[in-house]
Amino acid sequence: MKAIIKRIISPLLQRASRVYLAKARRYSYKNISVLVEPTVFPPFITISTKLLLEFVETLPLKGKTFLELGCGCGIISILAAQKGATATATDINQIALDALQKNAAENGVSLEILHSDLFDNLVNRTFDFIVINPPYYTKAPKNIGENAWFCGENFEYFENLFRQLPDFLHPENATYMILSEDCEIEKIKAIALKNEMAFEWISEQKVLAEKNFIFRIVKL
Repeated sequence: MKAIIKRIISPLLQRASRVYLAKARRYSYKNISVLVEPTVFPPFITISTKLLLEFVETLPLKGKTFLELGCGCGIISILAAQKGATATATDINQIALDALQKNAAENGVSLEILHSDLFDNLVNRTFDFIVINPPYYTKAPKNIGENAWFCGENFEYFENLFRQLPDFLHPENATYMILSEDCEIEKIKAIALKNEMAFEWISEQKVLAEKNFIFRIVKL
């Protein structure tokens, strides 16, 4: 029954986000405020961004390097920079990156903002912390905005991610991913395992009858 409800609600959420984001909207967390442009993942429609913000606040980021892979509006990177990290924000949506340049300046922080499909433009880089809020609905994205929602019919996003990620995992750093119970977590874990990685449970929180999990990804 829950799977049926998810199939009904997911398209409704996407339609709602398109209508709501037909123009830029402001999203705020504590003292940070960003303008979210059309086609950029809308943090006010789902809870994952807020949960990650709360989690990132607990990390010892001062003097550390931080990567937000697929940053969307980039508010998590802004928070990391406020906490003293050298923060890098990447996305494949140039609209998101252009908006983040302005949002970072308005919030008084300096970020490295980089166009990259996953790790394509991050070769030979290392980071103390990596944070990922991935798309996980199984459908092929039809445009740049849908890349924020859909991971492909055959989990192509995760196949590509976990093929590249091992080069960026080291004993001294930490990579975190947030997932909802509404996605196929076991399938995603299986793709990671195929690439010799595992998920370590860090935390979970139930919001509006939906559990969200934060995992640390480690090499086996």
